Amino acid sequence: MHIDARELENDHIIEGDICIIGAGAAGLSMALEWDNTPYKVILLESGGFEYESALQDLNSGDLTGQKYFPLQSTRLRYFGGTTGHWTGLCSPLDEVDFMKLDYLPHSGWPISKQDLDPFYVRAQEKLQLGPYEYEHEYWKKTRPNLNAFPLDNDIVGTKIWQINPARFGAIYKNRIVKSNNIHLYTYASVTNISSNEAVNKIQGLTVKNHTGKNYRVMAKHYVMACGAIQNARLLLTSKNHSPKGLGNDNDVVGRYFMEHLDIKAAGELWLYEKFKTDLYSYGATKAEMTLTDNAQIANKILNTTVAISPLSIGKHMKPLIETWQEEDPRKALKTTENRSFMSKLVRLKTKVWKPTAFDMDCTSEQAPNPNSRVTLSEVEDALGIQKAHLHWELSPIDKQTIRKTLQIIGTQMGQKKLGRVKINEFFREGNDDFMSGTVSGGFHHMGTTRMHENPKYGVVDANCQVHGISNLFVAGSGCFTTSGAVNPTLTLVALSLRLSDYLKGIAKI
Repeated sequence: MHIDARELENDHIIEGDICIIGAGAAGLSMALEWDNTPYKVILLESGGFEYESALQDLNSGDLTGQKYFPLQSTRLRYFGGTTGHWTGLCSPLDEVDFMKLDYLPHSGWPISKQDLDPFYVRAQEKLQLGPYEYEHEYWKKTRPNLNAFPLDNDIVGTKIWQINPARFGAIYKNRIVKSNNIHLYTYASVTNISSNEAVNKIQGLTVKNHTGKNYRVMAKHYVMACGAIQNARLLLTSKNHSPKGLGNDNDVVGRYFMEHLDIKAAGELWLYEKFKTDLYSYGATKAEMTLTDNAQIANKILNTTVAISPLSIGKHMKPLIETWQEEDPRKALKTTENRSFMSKLVRLKTKVWKPTAFDMDCTSEQAPNPNSRVTLSEVEDALGIQKAHLHWELSPIDKQTIRKTLQIIGTQMGQKKLGRVKINEFFREGNDDFMSGTVSGGFHHMGTTRMHENPKYGVVDANCQVHGISNLFVAGSGCFTTSGAVNPTLTLVALSLRLSDYLKGIAKI
């Protein structure tokens, strides 16, 4: 069922059993789990079904610290959310990503990968992917010539992605609109979450839109699925009985913002002879080199993947941080597509390229850093809510990880007499946390409402419930304790399905 909130009377009251704020990958994954049940589900979407500049402007905010993309263009504010322009790369986190590591402060999830495995299986279906199989040997049986470099398997592994740019808005719109018990409200921006005086239970939401109307939403359980930055912003701005913001007694909301470091031309790989393989190119799957869990722990570094592409093409590709600087995501996407077109043009114009020379691009985990955080700006948006301020801050281990990973792969290449690796001069030495302004992010916002059993170090518990508030939950990658090195969508959908099951177990509604 669909209701355009702009057509409701001012001060209208919306009541239901469970309210989900946000209709992106996390929110829709949850809502679909409640379809055809006896429960009335309220699904609130800030935008409509298409892109609108006035709604997109609500994402804008301030930036300090490491150079980053304009906040306005990093998320799409309409039905389906940012799946409207994602690339569809999916892979689960590794076991090491959940571990508490002695060399990595603030690491350690209160759940394990085994706890998520059954929900990863279900997330594969939601994202319309293949089987829950991410081992190289499995995929090697399905396609010829998926040969990995013959390196030491105890040290260097193969990270597999499955690819399907599933646009949740297009795939699931009809099912949501036709549902008898899911009530989708578009143009319904939540501007405040109201608690009781004891701040242990949510009593309702304030909803607004550009018509100037106000609405009240009342439910038994509330799930925030607005994305890591907007979830933190909404908690921080909800201060009716909590001066620091909801769930923020320990000043943790908004902290530990993490991104994946997307580093173009971190190194070069020069093979002695041509190596025949289709493994490292796009197909139904995509693969990159990575270090095994044991190798990461032995070398006290973070998780990183290394992609290769022909050097004659890679050296002409600008870092994404340089091409994606438009506030309008449509213009930024066009600029980025032109960047890709240029690489194809280079390939066509290059009469001879060396099939033994490759550019090495790294995608690396960011260490959780409490100083990397989302706070509130002094500037208000069109609905009267303080905008987000993002301070993105890195740590020395982030830079050390890139260097060490490339050194290990280079050593392996030399020992196996396959070739040699040349590391970008910037990463060759130094233990500082300075990163060049050419280091990009992956549009992967994580960690601002992190999961931890202790409320001093996290915002939600192992069940994604905000500490101390019985009926408020958070869905999405903001709950990640650490980020791993892979795209977060598969994991955030799996976490959302796990949360949905938990709610069904406790929701005696």
